[in-house]
Amino acid sequence: MQRTINRRGFLHASLGLTYAVAAGKTLLAQATHGGLRETSELAARMTWMNEPASWKKSGDQLIVRSRPKTDFWRTTFTGNVTDNGHFFHLPVSGTFVFQARVNAQYAAPYDQAGLMVRLNAENWMKCGTEFFDARRHASLVFTRDFSDWSVMPDLSQTEPIWWRAIRKHDSIEAHCSLDGKNFTFVRDGYFQPSSQLEVGLMCAAPTGPGFEAVFDLLRLEQS
Repeated sequence: MQRTINRRGFLHASLGLTYAVAAGKTLLAQATHGGLRETSELAARMTWMNEPASWKKSGDQLIVRSRPKTDFWRTTFTGNVTDNGHFFHLPVSGTFVFQARVNAQYAAPYDQAGLMVRLNAENWMKCGTEFFDARRHASLVFTRDFSDWSVMPDLSQTEPIWWRAIRKHDSIEAHCSLDGKNFTFVRDGYFQPSSQLEVGLMCAAPTGPGFEAVFDLLRLEQS
């Protein structure tokens, strides 16, 4: 509960600035050249960190039920370290673009589903839709020993959202889209250079009983 109060206080202090900055920053994200892998091939190579309450493949969809009291968060605002969220991942080297379409039955504060790029417990990025103040928001957290948090209005309160993470030498860009073609820039942040990272899908339910998330249209391009 303390985490909820602290994060909400931080949010209301910064939300106006975040909304203003996000409003004009739309672009068509460019994919890198190189090997292309899509849903079936990717899912066959992916494994769970912190397996969820249930999950199944239905056609090209991955349907996941999160466990309660799960999250990825480190120290900031609360002093707590939580690393028990669900992460379905595979190892990826070099420069890449990873994307997937995400939707969920968000209901409790901070229910979240999206993408994650991870080096280790101290260095990771997650982006996706997060539910708080009774509505969906586009949310992104960079963690480099300490977690930060930025948000903007979600592109829809009901429709699935494409999320895309672009890995460059020492940074990651995050973008989102309603149609999988025209992407809105969310954030670019420093990320420690490494020859290999774990990349994939994440969801977590920090305060609620768990919820169902659906992922599809996975795509990975490597240069």
